[in-house]
Amino acid sequence: MDPSPSQPPHQWLPPAPAGSWQPAADPQATGAGWQSAIEPPAPAPFIEHKPSPIKRFFGPLVVVFAFAAKFGKGLFIVLKGAKFLTTSASALVSVVAYAFIFGWLFAVGFVALLFVHELGHYIQLRREGIKTSAIVFIPFLGAAISMKSMPDDAVAEARVGLAGPILGSIGAALVGGAGLAFGSEFLQALGYVGLFLNLINLVPVLPLDGGRAMAAMAPWMWFVGYFAVIVALFVFPSPILILVALFGGLETYRRWKDRKSPDADKSYYKVPPRTRVAVGAVYVGLIALLAVGMDLTYLAREIPS
Repeated sequence: MDPSPSQPPHQWLPPAPAGSWQPAADPQATGAGWQSAIEPPAPAPFIEHKPSPIKRFFGPLVVVFAFAAKFGKGLFIVLKGAKFLTTSASALVSVVAYAFIFGWLFAVGFVALLFVHELGHYIQLRREGIKTSAIVFIPFLGAAISMKSMPDDAVAEARVGLAGPILGSIGAALVGGAGLAFGSEFLQALGYVGLFLNLINLVPVLPLDGGRAMAAMAPWMWFVGYFAVIVALFVFPSPILILVALFGGLETYRRWKDRKSPDADKSYYKVPPRTRVAVGAVYVGLIALLAVGMDLTYLAREIPS
């Protein structure tokens, strides 16, 4: 039988068990729908517990030590590889920058020759027991590696300065020689650029490699080299020469002032004549070999009109 309109529909449903949901007495009168037969318990009052001063002080330390114990080895590996990441990332940026001008293949070869040059410095610095920074490539400026401390004497500084051009010249000569042997103008041109790069670094002005060699040969040659840079700046103005003139002037002034200071270590620049001649022979001989290599790998090109 159908329910009467005067009777609520829920009166015809079977009784709900205790604890279940059931309709309100009169949903239309009270405005409530389905509600629980058992009211939920009231929440407990919130009581703030402040840690003691000892826990506040040692708590963060415990977290740090626990984190280091769990991830310390991984962090050490990451920090150890930070130099490699810096070198590789800056090398990639330089390759992209040079590729816009010279193309990808030449850009990769050029950055590789820069790396060989800086690797010579790095190897010698490690042999001298000097900690170094990562090799950093700077687009259109070359590459650099910094020393954490100065060498023991001017002779060690000269060895560090000449190690880069020596290894860099060997690398460039191998590339240029391969170009001549296999008739590859690309390798020949790349070798020529590498030889020229190492020759420029032998200009006797700080902070270039030639200036490092002059520390053991004749420090007064710093001024000769700086004068040559200023003349070249007026003849061939370029941003690179401006930077060399700026930093070279500051570094030359600082080193000469420290050298003449009463508190300076006079033994740093005390080089035996025999050693001075040996450094000079390597310096001059390297310049001569680079000039011959550049002459052999030179490619004449006409600029299209």
